[in-house]
Amino acid sequence: MITTTTENVDGKQQKILDIVMRNTVQSRHIGSDIVAAMKNVVGGELKGYSKMLKTSRDEAMQRMIEEAEKLDADAIVNVHFTTSQTMASAAEILAYGTALNSSDQK
Repeated sequence: MITTTTENVDGKQQKILDIVMRNTVQSRHIGSDIVAAMKNVVGGELKGYSKMLKTSRDEAMQRMIEEAEKLDADAIVNVHFTTSQTMASAAEILAYGTALNSSDQK
């Protein structure tokens, strides 16, 4: 599956299938909160949160790809991510883009 932030796939004729999107909501681990509170005093990267967000992005992306595959897409263009706080200790990651079926131009 081709995934790109661009509006098209060069050298391919494209048929737009649909918008695809999938999300995941992750909560923080109490241990991450304790480490984050200490880091607030001395500064530095909150590695537990960084890891959680990467895992969340990967999960949302994989779910979006699976949705596109159900449409027989072979590419997703204009891929974006959004993040929002759903409650004090949880964040949502949403991945979305346009599913395409493409073929080589002649």
